[in-house]
Amino acid sequence: MYRTASTVKGGRRFSFGALVVVGNRSGQVGYGYAKANEVPNAIEKAEKYAKRKLLSIPRIGGTFNHEVEGVFSASKVRLVPASPGTGVVAGTVVRSILELAGVTDALTKCYGSTNARNVVKAVFDGLEQLQTPAVVADLRKQTLERTQIEDRIEKGKAFMPKSTGKEQRARGPVNTIGNERKGRGGSRPRRRGPEGGDSGGAPADGGAAPAPQ
Repeated sequence: MYRTASTVKGGRRFSFGALVVVGNRSGQVGYGYAKANEVPNAIEKAEKYAKRKLLSIPRIGGTFNHEVEGVFSASKVRLVPASPGTGVVAGTVVRSILELAGVTDALTKCYGSTNARNVVKAVFDGLEQLQTPAVVADLRKQTLERTQIEDRIEKGKAFMPKSTGKEQRARGPVNTIGNERKGRGGSRPRRRGPEGGDSGGAPADGGAAPAPQ
């Protein structure tokens, strides 16, 4: 979120800008930036713009096909393929984009400016340069062969834990608002007010509590 202020005759007028990244975690990701006078409106507009500019990313397994380098303004981001099990080694901004794009293994490095907007645009500049092995082989007019990235992925799979299919997914948080409270001593009794209500206060006869001896 960004906040800007413009000075007018009656004082200062504030507006808000939102940078939103959306993705399906299966190879499609996009970003949008929008401004509005209210925060929810800015987020809604930015999300709408992001969905209009979805980018399809070619991948091999959970990583990139080849190394790329994206540049925008004073920011430069290098995206490097990684073997299975490496994870996404990146900062907060780059990690969010890659995870929404469905990338599970990657090495990254940012150079220059770390401004969030510049870094996001630099990452997408690099993602737009990704190409499938078939396209690269066609451009070079060569036959399609097994790439080094594919060899590294196959070698890395040997060190990955094998799934037995019996693992249970972690349960999400459960909404308990409105349910009866149950602690170690059971439900807590309600306090009675002077008129027999649920609010606390002095006893119904109006007398004060006795002082301790």
